[in-house]
Amino acid sequence: MALTGRAALLAALGSVPVGVLEPGWTGILAVNGSLALACACDYALAAPVRRLRVTRSGDTSVRLGDSADITLTITNPSRRRLRARLRDAWPPSSRQPGTETEAARHQLTVPPGERRRVTTRLRPTRRGDHHADRVTIRSYGPLGLFARQSAHRVPWTVRVLPPFTSRKHLPSKLARLRELDGRTSVLTRGEGTEFDSLREYVPGDDTRTIDWRATARQSAVAVRTWRPERDRHILLVLDTGRTSAGRVDDAPRLDASLDAALLLAALASRAGDRVALLAYDRRVRALVQGRSAGDVLPSLVNAMAMLEPELVETDARGLTATALRTAPRRSLIVLLTTLDAAPVEQGLLPVLPQLTRRHTVLIASVADPHIARMAQARGDAEAVYEAAAAAQAQSERRRTAEQLRRHGVTVVDATPEELAPALADAYLALKAAGRL
Repeated sequence: MALTGRAALLAALGSVPVGVLEPGWTGILAVNGSLALACACDYALAAPVRRLRVTRSGDTSVRLGDSADITLTITNPSRRRLRARLRDAWPPSSRQPGTETEAARHQLTVPPGERRRVTTRLRPTRRGDHHADRVTIRSYGPLGLFARQSAHRVPWTVRVLPPFTSRKHLPSKLARLRELDGRTSVLTRGEGTEFDSLREYVPGDDTRTIDWRATARQSAVAVRTWRPERDRHILLVLDTGRTSAGRVDDAPRLDASLDAALLLAALASRAGDRVALLAYDRRVRALVQGRSAGDVLPSLVNAMAMLEPELVETDARGLTATALRTAPRRSLIVLLTTLDAAPVEQGLLPVLPQLTRRHTVLIASVADPHIARMAQARGDAEAVYEAAAAAQAQSERRRTAEQLRRHGVTVVDATPEELAPALADAYLALKAAGRL
């Protein structure tokens, strides 16, 4: 039950003539008694809210940055008209700041025995599962003086997926992949190490591709065509330890790693390779393997939606052992982690030979563009000191990358916007060179 602002206004207005014409208990009782009677009648005529039937429908998943529409259906089984205000409660991260009032509150009128629908539009600001709280309905009488109020629990979950902003680079990378396969309209030889087929020689072909034995068996000159290796195994390893929580351009490093991993997974699955995912810090946070080419990207997106950085030091030995168990045969292991000197030298380098002995290893790291801007700053003493500190940080990062390369590791170090295409290019280069 709840009094409305209209009832408070009437009580305030009624006190004016009481104070002027009939001050005392008689005037107060006359005004307040009439108002109380009107409120009681209004309450009795308001539609009951506990008997209302409330159901949900709508979106169950949405990409971060997009909108999700959740529809509430309110059925009025009573014989009274429902005049109500409704609040659909969701976590604060389900909406943009400052939009809760217009997004969560609705006014509706439902005649007896009918139903109405209202739509709540969510625009989440964080990945993961967002659970609906309660639906609070306040039913008003015809006079608008008194209201019945009740809350209904109507469970619903919206999973917020990674935005995959790097998908804009996918067409250009697929075009490069078709060039490697030799499936373009220009006269190019497919790159790679797997023999594909024989075809007739045309001017412009590399004479080194001529198959002399096949030529001797037929009247035309035959050349060999090649294609990159297919059905190779790729394991994406996400480091979800404390270094992944560092913010670069107002977003955690983990978000840029997720985006780069999605682009590489989409490209590799189109190339005919098998993709698996492992997220690890001190224990396995996510594991996706054994998916078909059509299912691998949706499976990865769903698994990544629940990943958050953990404020613990990553166990490099445990990560290595788990990666070796997950990839029993020779694979390309793509480790998305940091290039900070201490975690690499103390954690990764001692166990790296276990990976490079059996697998091809590629390490990708998110670089902070603010460091590059600091290194170029000049003008006053403070800017010069900042530039010196940034230059030292860049030098340590390059030294760490060189240590990894001496172990046979391919290193990709790029800013969040450039990491995804750079990682895809590194994969295509390895594929063209037959190193998978």
